[in-house]
Amino acid sequence: MTVERYIRVLAGLFIMTSLALGVQASPLFVNSWFLAFTAFVGLNLFQFGLTNFCPMAIILRKLGVPDSKIACSTDVKCS
Repeated sequence: MTVERYIRVLAGLFIMTSLALGVQASPLFVNSWFLAFTAFVGLNLFQFGLTNFCPMAIILRKLGVPDSKIACSTDVKCS
């Protein structure tokens, strides 16, 4: 898997988990403040889309996860 795929998978996992813990109709409800984490992940994804800067991408690259070769053009260095 690539950095971009890990980001999508982790963001989806974080959102689904925080919704399960923050929505009162959920059987796993803990506290509605978990919805703030959902908003944080959403804002981070929005900011990543605009600026192409993502702290999770930096962490994943340091862990050795490769970048996608498809997303890289010949003009841009991918590492």
